[in-house]
Amino acid sequence: MATIEYDRLYIDGRWTSPASDDRIQVIEAATEENVGSVPAGTEGDVDAAVDAARRAFDDPEGWSNWSPARRGEVLERFAAALEARGAETARRVSVQNGMPLWLAQNFEAGFPALLLRYYSGLVAAGQEEVRAGMLGKKVLVRRDPIGVVAAIVPWNVPQAITFLKLGPALAAGNTVVLKPAPETVLDAFLMAEAAIEAGLPPGVLNVVPAGREVGAYLVAHPGVDKVSFTGSTVAGRAIAETCGRLLRPVTLELGGKSAAIVLDDADLSSTIESFFGATLLNNGQICWLGTRILAPRSRYDVVVDTITGLAQSLTVGDPLEPATKVGPLVSERQRERVESYIGKGKAEGGRVTAGGGRPQGLDRGWFVEPTIFADVDTKATIAQEEIFGPVLAVIQYSDEAEAVAIANDSDYGLGGSVWTSDPERGAAFAKKVRSGTVGVNGYVNDPYAPFGGIKSSGMGRELGPEGLQPFQLLKSIYLDEANDTA
Repeated sequence: MATIEYDRLYIDGRWTSPASDDRIQVIEAATEENVGSVPAGTEGDVDAAVDAARRAFDDPEGWSNWSPARRGEVLERFAAALEARGAETARRVSVQNGMPLWLAQNFEAGFPALLLRYYSGLVAAGQEEVRAGMLGKKVLVRRDPIGVVAAIVPWNVPQAITFLKLGPALAAGNTVVLKPAPETVLDAFLMAEAAIEAGLPPGVLNVVPAGREVGAYLVAHPGVDKVSFTGSTVAGRAIAETCGRLLRPVTLELGGKSAAIVLDDADLSSTIESFFGATLLNNGQICWLGTRILAPRSRYDVVVDTITGLAQSLTVGDPLEPATKVGPLVSERQRERVESYIGKGKAEGGRVTAGGGRPQGLDRGWFVEPTIFADVDTKATIAQEEIFGPVLAVIQYSDEAEAVAIANDSDYGLGGSVWTSDPERGAAFAKKVRSGTVGVNGYVNDPYAPFGGIKSSGMGRELGPEGLQPFQLLKSIYLDEANDTA
């Protein structure tokens, strides 16, 4: 891959000189080689970006006051420009964070345009309604854009998560300052190129890549009206504290330690591809994955053998190769984190049935073997803490009541799945799991359905009509019936 260099930041609708000479170096996850760099955003760059977003939002003739149809025309051009760059976007993401290319082509190349079109359509369907009031008069309920949005996204699925925020925010008429993670910046700058081609008005979207300190400065910036964050629970708590003190609306999609509950009638061998997608997808680097596998005691050995066989069958290697199922982790630091959890799992009595180390023959890149632990206690570290790597813990249960109790015995509540030959039984069981989302015989985030967590997995929802509401202000206008023109 040729080195990709950017010398300017996308602020106020154009490429602008950064406030400092500091740079973010991008390292390829599979080779540990430098593949590019971009300017490192500073507090001064955040000031410039927020000022541009504020001017664009406050302009009485600007984006926030355009009709949904007019905004939709620009967002359609944006969607088309993103699609034209889809192959390159997928390649850049795979190189940066190790996501297998086939997965990036689905998540990163296709999802952004889909979300832009979906939310443009929702907004075009109408943002006002007249209600008959209880006291005899009518009420006009309006949904207005909320203002300047600070959108902070992680490195694991960078473009899809970016548009969980940009799709509804832009369609509703807001302006945005986006802070991508330092590990995945080259895709964000390619997205900025698409925004320029689409003719997004100046200030409507601004991109400032930076680390945690500058991100904290953006969250607390007086020019920001709303924060939308996806990332770790630790960072989310700090952001929540800041926003709570400022009475600033915030959406938080945080970590997870979801349960994949295998019922006693399940035939995992017939749904093994779906099971892989719900537990080990993206090298284990997705927050909603079911990394706690709950198996009935009566069939425990069969389940362990099936999952062990799955892990051992997965091709580990270069994420750009079509056959690769598991690529490298995003960074050396992330590999060290995952390996430390594998060490804890062994020390606390877990039995490794697959993996447990680094794959042979891959001397470069931050690879970890898909690892399965059996005989894991429900209170073990690897059964309670988010690992964010290809590591599964298989836990026994005696009956459905105990399975529900174990599934709900977690600080998190983001995803989950139930595996059974009886879909009705699976749906009934899923209703008992305390989590924001649960799949039956699979797990797929549907754009029409709200996605988000409870407990330490965050607050608020993205996707579906519910994903539009956090970017809008509700206003009630009590009409004078004598002069009612609504």
